[in-house]
Amino acid sequence: MKRIAIYGKGGIGKSTVTSNVAAALAADGLAVMQIGCDPKADSTLLHTIGVPTPTILSLLRDGNFSLDRAVRRGSDGVLCAECGGPPPGTGCAGRGVVAAFEALAGAKAFEIYRPDVVLYDVLGDVVCGGFAMPLRGGYAKDVFIVTSGEKMSLYAAANISLALASFKGRGYATLTGFIGNRRDVEGEEAAIAALAAEAGAPVVAMLARDPLIAAADAAGTTTLCMAPESPAAAAFVALAKKLMEVSTDA
Repeated sequence: MKRIAIYGKGGIGKSTVTSNVAAALAADGLAVMQIGCDPKADSTLLHTIGVPTPTILSLLRDGNFSLDRAVRRGSDGVLCAECGGPPPGTGCAGRGVVAAFEALAGAKAFEIYRPDVVLYDVLGDVVCGGFAMPLRGGYAKDVFIVTSGEKMSLYAAANISLALASFKGRGYATLTGFIGNRRDVEGEEAAIAALAAEAGAPVVAMLARDPLIAAADAAGTTTLCMAPESPAAAAFVALAKKLMEVSTDA
């Protein structure tokens, strides 16, 4: 089983990247589970055509948690789960991730669904204990950071890479690569390459800015579903294959 965490600044497109990679892997015949680790609980909407998946945290609060409620199969075959978070201003979203992961583990979700690939889509603006759970709790083995060449995106990516560097030698997840998601700012590729060189990890892909991707997002579906023969879809398929090549079996 491949266990991959995809991090990045909020709004950088990591959920779009994760969802399209998941769709490409599922189309290739793999069993794929995508777990959203953002309190907005919007990671998996492109698989469910905009229909929200009940969050694990809300099910736990209501005493209704079960795997058949918490894990939904999307129209493209991807298994979808959302950690969720507390109501705004009432608690720590990071603790929600911890509780959700413990609930999935306690219900033996991976043993029951037996996914070939698990993709964690993780908020990366703040690498606190809860949002670092995929890294430190033995859940993910490989981390890929999505970034553009914009200042705040690079700043968040650098913070995530520093957090990962502090985990070296502890058997935690490792930084396996960067995914460039172009915003067409000046010097973008050079800035991402410099960050990757400093972190000691490769840039595994540079995704072009394509209005078709935004159009698919707005329609509530993946680019793979909307326009499977497009260059944008081909780029996601190539990225999915690359992630499988360089990530760890565990």
